[in-house]
Order: sequence, then C-alpha cells, then structure tokens
Amino acid sequence: MRQIVLDTETTGLEPAEGHRIIEIGCVELIDRRLTGNNFHQYIQPDRKIDAGAVEVHGIDNAFLADKPRFEDIVDDFAGYISGAELIIHNAPFDVGFMDHEFRLCDCGHQTADLCTVLDTLSMARRMHPGQRNSLDALCKRYTVNNTHRELHGALLDAEILADVYLAMTGGQVTLSLGSGSGADSSTGTAEPIRHLAADRPALRVIRANTEEIAAHRSRLEAIAELSGAPAVWTGLEDDTAQ
Repeated sequence: MRQIVLDTETTGLEPAEGHRIIEIGCVELIDRRLTGNNFHQYIQPDRKIDAGAVEVHGIDNAFLADKPRFEDIVDDFAGYISGAELIIHNAPFDVGFMDHEFRLCDCGHQTADLCTVLDTLSMARRMHPGQRNSLDALCKRYTVNNTHRELHGALLDAEILADVYLAMTGGQVTLSLGSGSGADSSTGTAEPIRHLAADRPALRVIRANTEEIAAHRSRLEAIAELSGAPAVWTGLEDDTAQ
C-alpha cells in the first residue's frame, strides 16, 4: 500500500481570501515503511505573506522570489500523489488549498480525483476524545521526538506526522502461528500447526539485569505520566513481586 504523508505551508488561512500555498512537503510510505522517495517544493505565491503566517513558518517573500509557481510544478506533484492515500493532519485545510491551486492553474485536477485522504486529526479525536490532539500533543503522547521543530515546515511536519501516524496505528493486526503470512497463498487455507517434540530441551530463561529493570520501570513511569494513570504492567509487576 502506498501512502503519502503530506503537509503544506501557506500565505494565510483562507484560500477564499486569495491565500496560496508556499511550501509542500511529502513523505512516502510503502507497506508502512519509509522509502526516502519524498517530495519537497517551495512555491512563489505572487502575493504578500501575512505577518502572522511568517511567525508560524518563518518563510518570507524574499526567500520565495526565485521559486517556481504552482503551475510550474503541478504535473510533478499530481503525478507523485496519484493513486496514493494521503495522510494529513487537519486534512480539510490542506486539501482546500490544494484544490484551490488546482483550480487556479486550470489543470483539470482535484485531490479527490487523484487519491484518497486520511485525516489524522479526526482519527486522533476518535482515539483520544476530549484531549488535545495537535501534532505537538500527539508527539508528546506517543513519545515522538519533535524537539528540533522550532518553526513549522511542510517537509519537517510531514516527517514528524509520519512517525506519529505509525505510532498511532502500530498495533499488531494479524496473528501468524506459522512461517510467512500464516496461510497457503495457493489455496487460501491456514498452515498446519507444527507440534514440538515432547522431549525437546527446556527453554533457557534469561532474566533482566538491574540496568534493564531500571529502564523498564522508567518506561512505565513515562507511560503513566503521559496517560495520567499507571500502566497496567505496573500492577502485574507488583503482583509478581509478592
């Protein structure tokens, strides 16, 4: 499965007021693995960037003066995202700007015609109702390092969101008891269970050392701090110690 984690930076908040995209950053995932085949482009917007927007992303008009316009990169961009699932935090904002740009250059594209979209903000609100679900808040919740993020940047934010998305969706989805996928691809039937010999040697038990136990307890404390409640393993550890 091909997924594109995408973010944009803009001249302001509303395309209806004539605001434009000035940066696009995309990170490619194939089968949940980062490929390194990213897309990054700064764009000349042909309009002044709002002062408030500059404070957010640090990009000014002087920096963009020699950059291409959206119509110059639209074919490369549309080809890159075509057929993928876009992963975007607060997708209506970015998709609204993308469709606005597509309309302005009269290229015949709209986002929905090129790809599907998954909104991680909506996903986070379902998973964590009543909590803060900004990208920074999710980084803290899922222990994703964003300390290098002093200003917003499309590619940087896409890279961070990719880590957050993988953490949010990182649970095991299938259980395979055999080798490979757990099924015979030619027949679609499950592989037979392999029984181990009764006289096999006993498994060697390697117990955690003092340093590993301390690291484990430190991790449990971090989980408790993030979730606001003790981790379930804390109770199991206490029961084992009794």
